[in-house]
Amino acid sequence: MKRWFKYQTLKLMRTNGSASAVAKGFSIGLAIEMFTLPTAGLAFFLIFPFVYMLRGRMASALIGFIFGKMIYIPVAVLNERVGHWLLPEHFVVHFHGIPHWLNHLMTINLHLIVGGIIDGCILAFMMYLPVKKGLELLQHRRREKRRLQRMPM
Repeated sequence: MKRWFKYQTLKLMRTNGSASAVAKGFSIGLAIEMFTLPTAGLAFFLIFPFVYMLRGRMASALIGFIFGKMIYIPVAVLNERVGHWLLPEHFVVHFHGIPHWLNHLMTINLHLIVGGIIDGCILAFMMYLPVKKGLELLQHRRREKRRLQRMPM
């Protein structure tokens, strides 16, 4: 697992494009992942228009999406709590003709979606600047290394 995580980080760092575009893509993927599970995976399709509109990088968005999958379980508890704080106390989903447990499950999913949208946006904003600065530092080091290698001795 450690080796795989290191490989994904290396892929992110070497993605073509400006540091801001790569960081935007990573943040978009991370934010979208925070509410994908309760929507049965359909939120994944939001990555494509968001990456296009915000001019991010698709490869880094997919890496951010994978990173979000790795941290989703601990964050899901927070998502559910935030959903409870934002939605009214008496708010429940109730459809006639389906079992009570299914109505309850849909209410929990709604809390997860609302909390996931808020937490995903906060996580995306928190991760954007460190990823961008890390990429700029890495790109600067690579440029310097190449410049030194090209210099005649």
